[in-house]
Amino acid sequence: MAAPYDGKKILIVDDDPDILTAIKTTLSDSGATILTASDGARAVQTSDAESPDLVILDIMLPQKSGFLVLEKLRQNAPANGRPFVIMITGNQGKRHRQYAEALGVNEYLNKPFSMDQLVELVEKQLARVE
Repeated sequence: MAAPYDGKKILIVDDDPDILTAIKTTLSDSGATILTASDGARAVQTSDAESPDLVILDIMLPQKSGFLVLEKLRQNAPANGRPFVIMITGNQGKRHRQYAEALGVNEYLNKPFSMDQLVELVEKQLARVE
């Protein structure tokens, strides 16, 4: 990625340090400020403190599930709908996807995924940020 997202903030939330590092490394040249959290409680704290434009959110997290984090993000969302949320999960079930969509997720991506797929979704969502 070039650096088209100067001034934007991306919060990556995953309890797997390898996935967290891989995503952070992939997005490090985007120009965005990259924030990370490895559990749901920290994700909510970081989001409240930093107001990210985009959250990449795993479903299965310690302390607070990705669904609970998404609920909290949507309760606290300003009128502009941010942060936009890309949910990532290893669960292939349709019920999880439907529930995430009901809670207002913007994108849903099953693991394993290619970083190119994720970058495409990140670009799509960040393009909506004014």
